[in-house]
Amino acid sequence: MDIEINILVVEDDNDISQLLCSIIKRSGYAPQPAFSGTEAMIYLERQEWDLVLLDLMLPGMSGEEILAEISKKSSVPVLIISAKLEQKTKIETLRTGADDYITKPFDIEEVAARIDSHLRRYKRSGDLRKNPELKHKDISIDTEAKAVKVNGGEVPLTAREYAILVLLFSSPKKVFTKANVFEAVWDEVFYGDDNTINVHMSNLRNKLAKANPNEEYIETIWGMGYRLKS
Repeated sequence: MDIEINILVVEDDNDISQLLCSIIKRSGYAPQPAFSGTEAMIYLERQEWDLVLLDLMLPGMSGEEILAEISKKSSVPVLIISAKLEQKTKIETLRTGADDYITKPFDIEEVAARIDSHLRRYKRSGDLRKNPELKHKDISIDTEAKAVKVNGGEVPLTAREYAILVLLFSSPKKVFTKANVFEAVWDEVFYGDDNTINVHMSNLRNKLAKANPNEEYIETIWGMGYRLKS
């Protein structure tokens, strides 16, 4: 039997709430509308959610306040859907813990695609937690101890290098763009600072190569990004 995917829709406009709920139902998920910040907090405390769609301008408690509370207590993905267009607002919510920001009026197909994308990513991170040991070639990662071994010997990595390696392991065939890597590892919006990623990726590769000079673990797909080398 399939496990039901539950999505909390925090939106005070009834028409928009109904539209979002219909998008969610059409994708095969179960929506739960909440029409105020206070009501949303009741639902958040009552059960676990797979995803939260969150408006910012709400009665009772603002979306920013709800986002801050969610970020303290949960890793559930949060998609902001708001009429606020200011770049500063977008950056602040993303830094607070939002996973995405969609402006109103929105495209129905885009919302559906982004919901699917974040649910896939959340499932992958959950799978990593359930599988404490990750392996590729002669690399093994103990995700509980945050220890990496190559060719039987432990390789000391910085926190950033470790996070990059685990990200690549999370989807071995996926090509991760520099924006993917930066936003996942640094948890900030990517503004094209290639140098930061290049330095960390180079250091990671050098440490892996030193541990086993006869093997290549990470490949660069020119013009696209990085992935594990099969």
